[in-house]
Amino acid sequence: MQRVFGIIGWVGTALVFGAVAIRMFRPEWNQYATYGAWAGLVAVLIYMAGQWRDVVEFYKGRNARYGTMSIVSVIAFLGVLAAVNYLGARQNKRWDLTANQVYSLSDQTIKLLKDLKEPAKITVYALGAQQDVHKQRLEEFKYYTTKLTTEMVDPDRQPTRAQAAGITTVPTLVLEYKGRTEKVNTSSEQELTNALIKVITGTPKKVYFTQGHGEKDIAASDRSGMSTAVDAMKQDNYTVDSLVLIQQKQVPNDATVVVVAGPTTDFFPPEIEALNGFTARGGKVLVMLDPVLKGSPQPLLIQFLADWGIRAGNDVVLDTSGMNQLVGATDASVPVAVVYPPHPITTNFRQITAFPMARSMAPIEGGSNSHNAQPIAQTSAQSWAESDLASLASGNGQVEMNADKGDKPGPITLASAASAPATAPAPAASGNATPPAPDAPKPETRVAGFGDSDFASNAAIGVPGNRDLFVNTINWLAQQENLIAVRPRQPEDRRLTMTADQQNRIMILSLFIVPGIVFATGFYTWWRRR
Repeated sequence: MQRVFGIIGWVGTALVFGAVAIRMFRPEWNQYATYGAWAGLVAVLIYMAGQWRDVVEFYKGRNARYGTMSIVSVIAFLGVLAAVNYLGARQNKRWDLTANQVYSLSDQTIKLLKDLKEPAKITVYALGAQQDVHKQRLEEFKYYTTKLTTEMVDPDRQPTRAQAAGITTVPTLVLEYKGRTEKVNTSSEQELTNALIKVITGTPKKVYFTQGHGEKDIAASDRSGMSTAVDAMKQDNYTVDSLVLIQQKQVPNDATVVVVAGPTTDFFPPEIEALNGFTARGGKVLVMLDPVLKGSPQPLLIQFLADWGIRAGNDVVLDTSGMNQLVGATDASVPVAVVYPPHPITTNFRQITAFPMARSMAPIEGGSNSHNAQPIAQTSAQSWAESDLASLASGNGQVEMNADKGDKPGPITLASAASAPATAPAPAASGNATPPAPDAPKPETRVAGFGDSDFASNAAIGVPGNRDLFVNTINWLAQQENLIAVRPRQPEDRRLTMTADQQNRIMILSLFIVPGIVFATGFYTWWRRR
C-alpha cells in the first residue's frame, strides 16, 4: 500500500511541475495546465494522507516544531507582502517632493477633470516605443474622472486611421469633447490642460485692453509690458486685443472683459459713458490703478469704481512685515498679500502675491449706488496706507505710520470686486457666433478694482501667486468659475552658479582636504593600535 501512495505522490509532483512548464512555454495550452495543477494537488494530498503516521511521528520532535513555526512565519510574511502589493496596484498614491510640485496634477487640472459633464476621449497617435510614456501620464488624468477614455494608435500599423485624423507628426494627441477636437504634440500637463480647456469652453472669449492713456503695452516683452500675462490668458482660451475707446465710441459687441491696465491719465467723459453702457448690458470691467504721486488724480475712473462700491484710496501702501523680501523686494514699497477673504476668485488660494507700489482699493462701507463690493486681497497687520504722498514723491526722510495725519493701519485691502444683474439687454449675437448653452449662467455685470497694475507686468508676474490671481480674476469676470484654480507649474531652474574662486575652493576641498582628513584619521587609528 505504501508503494502505491509513493507512486501517487510522484505522479502528483510531476503533474504540478508539468502545469508550471505549460504556463511558461505554452500559454495557449493554459486550460490543460489548470487541469494538471488541480490533479497534481489532489494526488499530493492523497499521498500526504497516506503517510499520516510518519507525519505525526516527525512533528513530535523539537526541530520539527521550530521548523514549522519558521515556515508559518515565512508564509505570513509573504501573505502581508502580497496584500501590500495588491493594495498598491489599486491605489494610485504618490509623493511629489519637488519644490513646486511639478510632477503632481495642478488644482486647475483636477477641477476640470472632476467637472466633466460629458464623455471625453484622448487618442494618442504614437509609435509603440513612445506609447508607454503617454499612457503613464494619461493614467493620472483618468484617476480623477470616469468620463475620460484613452486609446493608443500606432500610425505605422494603422496608417489609414492616422491619415483620416490628419496626423502628420508623431506623437500627436487628439482630444474630443462634445464634437469639438483639439490636437497637441506632447502629453505634458500644461499642454493637455490647455487643450482640455479649449474643447470644454468652445468659442474663445474676447478680452480688450484699453489704450490711449499710458496703459501697459500688452505686446511688449520688457519689464513693464504684459506679454506674459496675455500668454497666460490665451492658455485659458481667451483672445486679446487693444481698444481705443475715444475712437470707437463704445465697447465692441464681442467683448467679454475690458481691462484698464495702469493708465497714467484720466479717461474722457465719452469713454466713461462707453464703460457704463457696457456694464449696463452685462459687461465686465477690470480697472487697475497705480498710486498717483505726481500728475493727474484720475477722478473719472475713481468715480467709476466708486459707483460700484470700490474706493480707490489716494495713498500708497507700505509693508514692514519683511515678507516682501521673499519676493526680492528691498524696501517697504512692495506690499505682500497673504490674506484672501472668501471670494470665488481666491477659492483655495494659498499663495503669496506681491504688488509693487500699490494703493488701497477697499469696499465702500454700506455700498454705493446699490452695489456692495467684496475684498479680494489684503496685506498683513504690519502695513499701513501712507497718505503723505508729497514726502514719498520727494524721497526726503523716513516715513512712518501716523494715524493723526490720516494714515490707515493694516491690514489694507489691495483689490475688491462687485457684481450685479445686467440692467440692459445684451447685444444681438452675430451670425457666426455660438448661441449660449441652455445651462449657461445668466448675464450679469462684474467689476473688479486693483490698486496696482505692476503685479501683472512681466517684471512681477513671476511671483508665485501673481499670475494665478490675475487670470483667476479674468475668469471670474468672464463667468468661467470652473477655470479658477492654481495652474500647472514649470520646473524651476535650480542650477548652482559659482565664481571661479568658489569652484577652486570646492575642488581643493574635495580632492585634498576631505581625503586628507580621512587618511589622517586612519593613520591615527593605526598608530594608537600599534
